[in-house]
Amino acid sequence: MKIVFAGTPEFAVPTLQALLDSPFEVCAVYTQPDRPAGRGRKLAASPVKQLAQTHEIPVYQPENFKQTESLTDLATLNPDLLVVVAYGLILPQSVLDIPRLGCINVHGSLLPRWRGAAPIHRALMAGDEKTGITIMKVVKKLDAGDMLLKMECPIEASDTSSSLHDRLAQMGAEGLLKVVEQYQHGNVHAEPQDESQVTYAHKLEKHESELDWSQSAAELDRKIRGLNAWPVAQTRFKGDVLRVWNSALVSRSISGEAGTIDCAEHALDVITGNGVIRLLEVQLPGGKRIAGKDFLNAHPAAGVKLGL
Repeated sequence: MKIVFAGTPEFAVPTLQALLDSPFEVCAVYTQPDRPAGRGRKLAASPVKQLAQTHEIPVYQPENFKQTESLTDLATLNPDLLVVVAYGLILPQSVLDIPRLGCINVHGSLLPRWRGAAPIHRALMAGDEKTGITIMKVVKKLDAGDMLLKMECPIEASDTSSSLHDRLAQMGAEGLLKVVEQYQHGNVHAEPQDESQVTYAHKLEKHESELDWSQSAAELDRKIRGLNAWPVAQTRFKGDVLRVWNSALVSRSISGEAGTIDCAEHALDVITGNGVIRLLEVQLPGGKRIAGKDFLNAHPAAGVKLGL
């Protein structure tokens, strides 16, 4: 079983590692071209490329597949299967037709719910009680291929997109190996998606990070946890941008204007449009992420209204 792997970010690393540790042959890796990163904006290799290089796997980094050379390179590899995990490029039909057994993808949701770019974040922000991974066939239409395997994962009240990301990345690796084994033994079962149940996980935008304290505590809590680790929820504290990394709901009844800080329990509690939210981890410009109670030790905050 000759496999070509296509992926770019950290989410794809556990799946590639699982394949490298398996009896299957990863004959090449495709990943996004090196991009500027860090304060120096120096070109940096993707996490997938770094892993491939440590295993001396050939790496290909086309900008797209519009060039004949890119298609020829892939065809020359003569893969049985193309495994795609968060690659970042939409694959044309000319690519999908090359592998003998087609292309399969690891997607971070229970399809057909949350097709698209940000399924983990959108599931958390929407208040879903569970999410998971789906291994599916890749077709030209976005995340619309037949499903080969689904694995569920509960969303806990303390989960952030970061913690869910890590769990689902590992789950995706486990699920992918099961499906590849099914291909090897010729017993793959494909289930069409129910188009009437489709929802879309649109790409996150920076403008979504601003917190509106007139919303309910439950909505704000989901948003804060859903935007961790990017773009990170934010508000203003005495004119400075205050990034809010984590939060929790508390069962306190406090009267006052939405956005007002209450420190009666020596915690960074904020009155919302409905209920009270506790800010567990915050960050001012130039500072480190610190616990809400540590923030109170350094900054008088009782009665301060956030957002101003």
